[in-house]
Amino acid sequence: MSNENAVISKPRKSNLELFRIIVMLLIVAHHYVVNSGLMPIITADFPSAKSTFLTLFGCAGKIGINCFVLITGYFMCTSQITLRKALKLLLQIEFYNFVLFCIFVANGYIDISPKAIFLNLAPITSLKNGFVACYIVFFCFIPFINILIKNINQKQYQILLGLCLTVFSIFPQTIIPISYSYVSWFMVVYLIAAYLRLYPPQWSLNTRYTGLATMACMVMSLISVWGGAQMFSLLGKKISFFFFVSDSNKPLAVITAVCAFLFFKNLNIGYSKVINTIAASAFGVLLIHANSDAMRQWLWKDTLDNVGNYAGNIYLHAIVSVLAVYAICTVIDFIRIQLLEKPVFKVIDQKTNKNI
Repeated sequence: MSNENAVISKPRKSNLELFRIIVMLLIVAHHYVVNSGLMPIITADFPSAKSTFLTLFGCAGKIGINCFVLITGYFMCTSQITLRKALKLLLQIEFYNFVLFCIFVANGYIDISPKAIFLNLAPITSLKNGFVACYIVFFCFIPFINILIKNINQKQYQILLGLCLTVFSIFPQTIIPISYSYVSWFMVVYLIAAYLRLYPPQWSLNTRYTGLATMACMVMSLISVWGGAQMFSLLGKKISFFFFVSDSNKPLAVITAVCAFLFFKNLNIGYSKVINTIAASAFGVLLIHANSDAMRQWLWKDTLDNVGNYAGNIYLHAIVSVLAVYAICTVIDFIRIQLLEKPVFKVIDQKTNKNI
């Protein structure tokens, strides 16, 4: 498409961008708890005030993953995947893979070897449970999912959603086992978001209803985590603390994410350049702070020393650490966007006349 015919898009409203920021904060908080070595201490010390706080503080990570994909589905179901979008995503991922790999090799956190080079530089090394690798593969399916949803009617769409949720969300909670990866689950969440965009139920358009539903789901999620921890304390290793929200396909994790998404979708806060600028680096925050085992060791165990700070004011440490990690990663990604991404894509756009 030529520059003369290009349509100047309006700035994106900031309601879902604010949601994107909050979601990523929840994911960072989750990683603060589960990637730092705190879980054995929390388990041994439960039900103390500190262990209860951390259990609840880090319980929403899997809900956050659903929210992140819901945002993708809502915007992309009426858009197109272009080579430019795919290239921007891949270059962002590989930039952080390369830079952080070099830093951790230099600092002795990674012993350089062919295997280490592959595991740290390849964009896809496993589709078992890694978010970034699964998101890349899922991203490739979006054009085909969009073709599907544009060629079925609402009734067929409802049947498809019912089948997907039954197989991937309900069955795993019963005696019927099922193996799946985040790739297939992200497709299901994408279908949910697209349905809400194309065929929004009347109740889903009401901020009051969706706000109350969000609060109710959040309370149920917190109660389920606290209850799971109580059962663990009483019965031993019979149930995970986070059982009802322990993975993205858990029904409570799905319902909570959908309700929260709908609430923020309906929230009218207009446009905020600050919010949108911060939100533009949300994925960068994930790519930096959850980059590798070396990063998890350096960040949560050696630098912030979450375990060592448990005996002190862990409440303040947890909140300040999560906010600081988010802020620093956002600044780093903002600098990358300004100094690398924008100049590179300015040249690419000029060379290709924005035809990619």
